[in-house]
Amino acid sequence: CGAQRPDSQRCSLADVGHFYEPTVLASVSRDNPAFTEEIFGPVVSITEFDHEDDAIALANCSQYGLGAGIWTEDVRRAHRVSKKLRSGLMWVNCHHRNDPSSPWGGFGHSGIGRENGPEAFEEYTTTKSLTLRTSDVRENW
Repeated sequence: CGAQRPDSQRCSLADVGHFYEPTVLASVSRDNPAFTEEIFGPVVSITEFDHEDDAIALANCSQYGLGAGIWTEDVRRAHRVSKKLRSGLMWVNCHHRNDPSSPWGGFGHSGIGRENGPEAFEEYTTTKSLTLRTSDVRENW
């Protein structure tokens, strides 16, 4: 559903920009660009799977790995699956929550480095080492 421009009465910019209604793409295959590419928009792609290992394989077959959502009532499953996913951000039973003290960044082609948290500080610093001899006494090497 979706995949069309909003009514110009609802969205005054609908005729001048690239705006689409929230869109659900069902039964998306692994070779579909909607499955393999990052879509930054109101789009969700649904791909069915039979077993947990199938879901993990599907999630990890992308060259990207920014965010992953796990929806389950089983906390053990959430921990088990999150350890196996190639994703920099993961949410369980929620989506796109961010604590500023938590690192933000992806795996693969989903960015370089981390924002937020102490890891961000390390991204913007370079360590140096300086040894300065101030003695006039000759060294005995």
